[in-house]
Amino acid sequence: MTSQPETLRPLWIGTYPEAGAGTPAGLGEGIWRVDLDPATGALSGAHLVVETPAPSFLVAHPTAPVLYAVDEQQAGAVTLFDVVDGGLRPRVTVASGGADPCHLLLDDDARTLLVANYSAGTLGVLPLDPDGGFHAEVLAAGGPAQVLGHTGAGPHPDRQEAPHAHFVALAPGGHHVLVVDLGTDEVRRYSRDLESGLLTEDGVAVQLPPGTGPRHLAFAPDGSRAYLAGELDSSVHVLAWDGPTARGELVQTLPATGSGDPDRRLPAHVLLDGNRLLVGVRGPDVVASFSVDDDGLLRPDDEHALPGSWPRHHVVVDGWTVVAQQEGGGVVVLDEAGSQVGSAAVPSPACVVLAVA
Repeated sequence: MTSQPETLRPLWIGTYPEAGAGTPAGLGEGIWRVDLDPATGALSGAHLVVETPAPSFLVAHPTAPVLYAVDEQQAGAVTLFDVVDGGLRPRVTVASGGADPCHLLLDDDARTLLVANYSAGTLGVLPLDPDGGFHAEVLAAGGPAQVLGHTGAGPHPDRQEAPHAHFVALAPGGHHVLVVDLGTDEVRRYSRDLESGLLTEDGVAVQLPPGTGPRHLAFAPDGSRAYLAGELDSSVHVLAWDGPTARGELVQTLPATGSGDPDRRLPAHVLLDGNRLLVGVRGPDVVASFSVDDDGLLRPDDEHALPGSWPRHHVVVDGWTVVAQQEGGGVVVLDEAGSQVGSAAVPSPACVVLAVA
């Protein structure tokens, strides 16, 4: 009797315009779908599902058949798509609360969508209905219920002339929202009303060394450590996290990679996978792996060279690391040893999301 293959795992791929980030949007780019074979890591069936401008970051609702996508342009927006028969149908588009939205986060009960607007340096707060749709106040306003801004700068003249919100996270315990600000070398903190999802400014959770350029972070499962990518100092930073105060203290800094031109090592996404931390580093075009010790500190483990360039985002699905190579090589799948086992020719991929609903 022949065994049946395991069910394929559908992935959504967000993209930039084919000419790259910052070029005119709406010229045919959009959201792609590709299927991952959980047994072999092979990718198949890559196809453009829907055209939409600069959907460089996506997030899937955990229970409703809904996908959200940014429109990373000066007139920043977020589009809600219904997932219908394996495809996407746009339901509504609203303003994101600032220019160039680059990251989305659904809070822990999927009642609020949070948007980091990079160029504006702002955080947009978009309350949701139980079915994943935007709340009536968002629809009436055509945009966020709150837009929270900031002031400040850093020493890098081209990249830190103003706040640049790059990533949003929930602090362990869920009582605070954190914004990783590349422009001000800070992780900003906002108190969260657990009933309404609305936020109140609550100071700075982490002040990093000048010129760090913090980009993305990941928390340990027990909430005792946070791991942060410094884009401008080419480093990975370990923070001891205090839950009651929602503050982090820098306890370790390591080079993100020893490969490539020292002046062109740009860490992007960080992801914890069990007892290892995976960091995509643009320039050298590697995924760097660090072992996490029992005390939460890091040890450099290995570096996996990629067949393409500019690893912007990655996920781990069923043990396979799926990497979006923004500037060449499409989407690639690596096994735990770093060997390529699958690929898909997707133009300018920027984000990979498992289709969960």
